[in-house]
Amino acid sequence: MSMHLPISDRPVRVALVGAGNRGLTYAAWIKAHPERARLVAVADPRPAARAAAGAELEFDDWRPLVEGDAIADAVIVATQDRDHVEPVLALARAGYAILAEKPLAPSEAETRTLIEGVEKAGVLFAVCHVLRYTPYTDLVKEVVDSGVLGELVSVEHLEPVGWWHYAHSYVRGPWRSERASSPMLLAKSCHDLDWISYVTGERIEQVASFGGLKHFRPENAPAGAAERCLDCAVEDGCPYSALKLYVPTLREHGSVWPVTHVTDSTDETELLTALREGPYGLCAYRVDNDVVDHQVLAMQLSGGMTATFTMVAFTEQTDRQTRIFGSHGWLRGDGKRVTVHDFRTDEVTVHEVDTSGSNAAEGHGGGDTALVDAFVHAVATGDPAAVRSGTKATLGSHLAAFAAERARLTGSVQSVPVR
Repeated sequence: MSMHLPISDRPVRVALVGAGNRGLTYAAWIKAHPERARLVAVADPRPAARAAAGAELEFDDWRPLVEGDAIADAVIVATQDRDHVEPVLALARAGYAILAEKPLAPSEAETRTLIEGVEKAGVLFAVCHVLRYTPYTDLVKEVVDSGVLGELVSVEHLEPVGWWHYAHSYVRGPWRSERASSPMLLAKSCHDLDWISYVTGERIEQVASFGGLKHFRPENAPAGAAERCLDCAVEDGCPYSALKLYVPTLREHGSVWPVTHVTDSTDETELLTALREGPYGLCAYRVDNDVVDHQVLAMQLSGGMTATFTMVAFTEQTDRQTRIFGSHGWLRGDGKRVTVHDFRTDEVTVHEVDTSGSNAAEGHGGGDTALVDAFVHAVATGDPAAVRSGTKATLGSHLAAFAAERARLTGSVQSVPVR
């Protein structure tokens, strides 16, 4: 099997390794497009997750995919952050085209090992930098590339994580600990560093960074707070109450994310049991979390550009906010529209995002579905041009994130390696 050989007269056969929220999102697109792709296998240690994927074959581990003849044309690797390197390298050696969830690995050395192995194998490889594939990103890049802003000078970019999303995923959830997953900047925001480089066409060369875990500490727990929300006398006044987050969501929307991270059941009694016994019912101030809840970066880009990036937990959950400043105009984007002020004419133009070719109500503003669409197209045609997030671009964003963490921890300015 080779990425250079097109597949004709049949759907692309896809296997899924890791049937969590991200994996099931990509599987849903495959199942909705049977004329384009078939989910022939799923590998996950959890029976309920395997059943939710609805694949033709089920395995509790990825290794059967590299034993004997290939059973698929491509594999989506959507395991946890620290569980990417071994399966990706083995699958690449077996000749599979691979779509890998980000971040690729929690350390610079492991990231380099993965990318070098994939490049040596010569297989089609894409990374789930879904923001590259959204209609909104297409619009921003079209404006930037048109030259209306003149020479690009600086970028200001904000990722508003959302107070409850942070509490769910980064305080109680699997990304709460650098030891168990990866630094917050890498886990959540390598998307954003990649996006800044993509839309500007410039490389991040130097970075300084500040931030830390300010709020979610035991000493900041409300007076009278208990170990668990179900036992807490002051739970009703806490914005991070597990009862406020999960119970109304189950009642109003059924078993959807983030409830599906807490329990496989659709029964409220079972949900309460999970909150009584599992990590998602713990007081948000008394968990073993250590990732930052706020971080800022100052960056020097190639071509003399500068950029700032802010990631903060304490916001509504909404789209990224961006301003791009050029010599002849500036751009403001909010994920749904792009406003451009042309200094030469003093004209202000508002561009609405065109969602005719992609459902912007889908995950990441249509990026999830557009990513899988592009990957399947690349596998089917043998043409990697549809992939916007290959090894070179991904290594650049990851190296920038690792450099930013070194800068934050040492109070220094760090250079980002070219390769």
